[in-house]
Amino acid sequence: MFESSEAAILDRVFQPDAGDWPKAAAEAILSINFGKTDLDRMMSLLEKAKAGELSTLEAQMLENYRHVGKLLELMKSRARRSLLTSAA
Repeated sequence: MFESSEAAILDRVFQPDAGDWPKAAAEAILSINFGKTDLDRMMSLLEKAKAGELSTLEAQMLENYRHVGKLLELMKSRARRSLLTSAA
């Protein structure tokens, strides 16, 4: 059966196990991170979620952060693989 979850689709798009990105591109991707403001906001939302105090809007915001984090995780996985492949 064809997996249609968001995670499965992102995995097929970014192919994190592939290692064919140029070194400069891989290094640039690895330098991408959430900024302090977003990290602080995520922590605040997580604390509210643990306390059961998230509004509907805040729950959606937290989910959006989770989605972006997953995308970044997949990109960085492929970037790391690319650097390992280029070093070999």
